[in-house]
Amino acid sequence: MQVLEGMAGAPGVAIGRAICIGGERDEVYRFPLPETQIDAEIERLYAAKDQAVKDLETTRDRAATQLGRELAAIFEAHLLVLVDPQFLGAIESRIRSDLVNAEWAVDRTSKELQDRFETLEVEHLRARSEDVRDVARHLIRALAGIAHHEISELGGDAVIVAYDLTPSEAVRLGRERVIAFALERGGLTSHTTIIARSLNIPLVAGLAGVSEAATDADPVIVDGSRGRVVLHPTAAALAEYEAIRHQREQRERAFSHIRSLPAVTRDGVAVDLLANIDLPEEIHDAVRFGAQGVGLYRSEFLFIERSPELPTEEDHLATYQQLLDVIRPHPVVVRTFDLGGRKLAREMLESAEENPVLGLRGIRLTLARPDIFRSQIRALCRAGAYGDLRIMLPLVSSLEEVLRFKEIFRDVVAELEAEGLEHNPQLKIGVMIEVPSAAMIADTLAREVDFFSIGTNDLIQYSMAVDRSNEQVSYLYRPVHPAILRMIRFTVESADAAGIPVSLCGEMGADPRFTPLLAALGLRSLSVTPRVIPEVKGVIRGLALGDWEEARETCLMLSTAGEVESYLASRIAETGFQEAQEVSEPVSG
Repeated sequence: MQVLEGMAGAPGVAIGRAICIGGERDEVYRFPLPETQIDAEIERLYAAKDQAVKDLETTRDRAATQLGRELAAIFEAHLLVLVDPQFLGAIESRIRSDLVNAEWAVDRTSKELQDRFETLEVEHLRARSEDVRDVARHLIRALAGIAHHEISELGGDAVIVAYDLTPSEAVRLGRERVIAFALERGGLTSHTTIIARSLNIPLVAGLAGVSEAATDADPVIVDGSRGRVVLHPTAAALAEYEAIRHQREQRERAFSHIRSLPAVTRDGVAVDLLANIDLPEEIHDAVRFGAQGVGLYRSEFLFIERSPELPTEEDHLATYQQLLDVIRPHPVVVRTFDLGGRKLAREMLESAEENPVLGLRGIRLTLARPDIFRSQIRALCRAGAYGDLRIMLPLVSSLEEVLRFKEIFRDVVAELEAEGLEHNPQLKIGVMIEVPSAAMIADTLAREVDFFSIGTNDLIQYSMAVDRSNEQVSYLYRPVHPAILRMIRFTVESADAAGIPVSLCGEMGADPRFTPLLAALGLRSLSVTPRVIPEVKGVIRGLALGDWEEARETCLMLSTAGEVESYLASRIAETGFQEAQEVSEPVSG
């Protein structure tokens, strides 16, 4: 048995079989096949070879015309490898001997051949390793278009073990019956992790060496609550985690009775609990767990699902209407595309960025490429005629950005009026407070917008200069750092002075340990993952807010995040507030 410790990303326990995806290659899965299907699989291989040859010949001819014969010779070399009887024969032999799918046989056979070339001393022969790698990619991609296998064929216990996953990969795999993710990269608030939480799939990130330690079909346990992965578990370990899974199910049932009750403290202070969602189908979970609206719909996942194509105006409109129809009469807050950083297709930028997290993303990209985002703004205005829809702008760092967006909004409204399309010209426009500069001018911004939403994920990242996906510095990512608490307080005070509502939609709001402090700081609206709503509600209903006024001032005066965390724990113990302790789970292994 081997136990690996990482970062707890998405809670829950999963027990299944490993499906390994390499760090820098196309996704290739191993599918065991019955002998009766082997001949058909060989036919798939050679059909894919024929298709790959056609594709390469077209590429070669185009290169010859546009780039010259010398560069076209590269593809000629690829063709020679592709039609080599020994290369194809080795792949066929592996399919027959191992009873596996063609993609897997191509991948393994090509890697063995690459390794042999790389050991040669003659440089031009070593270079053939790259030819083999490229040919294998061509062949695997050709196979993908010929009656290819789907991961859903693996059954209901597939655990994806990978170096990293993009958000779009997480969405696709999560919808194909994958039960857990174990990743070398990623962080607590990466978008892949957020997707896993949305799909209720346990995830552990920051698992150094897991891609090498695991092999396909290994039995594996993923404990997303404690940040732990167990390879080749013993019978005792399996029994232990089955018991933990059962306890979790009991715990969720215990909270079910308060889902329909109001989130009101013992001394009569109401706190609205809304849902953060990434995928439209989550709206039903939001209703089921008692959400009072959608506080954050991350609309960029419409793009991520369709990448590299952009969703059309009608795609947007249909999605927003669906959300409004289900959650009515409650509000839906749509964050405009927060594309950029690691989420943006390269073709949408004119050039690559050395530091994309600090580059052209969020509202900056909206303003730089209004041609791309105009369809979204039009759809938002149109959908606003059907319910309480609100627009939220991401990554605002200056007042000028808000004013420029309003100009675009007014232009869109004029367009829709001229076209005679039903729309709402009075949509509420709010901003995310997730950049320190925005927090520091919250009093100024509050006079120009209709609401605030504090995005603690990025606010912490930018304030602490911490890449939230980098496991080497993740220990610096501390939600209750005094600087963060003071920015939250100033933002709330600024909103109150301007008479506009303020919510908090970062992952900090989903941690019941912080609920009493956030409420004491004046927040009367939290937006969290739907499944967490009953737990947070349990904390609020057991809380006497008046008991936390002194604690709030103490936390604001403390010097370090560690001091605040220790004080909060002791304060909960002193007040006998057991609900917060019961619903909290360890955040790391």
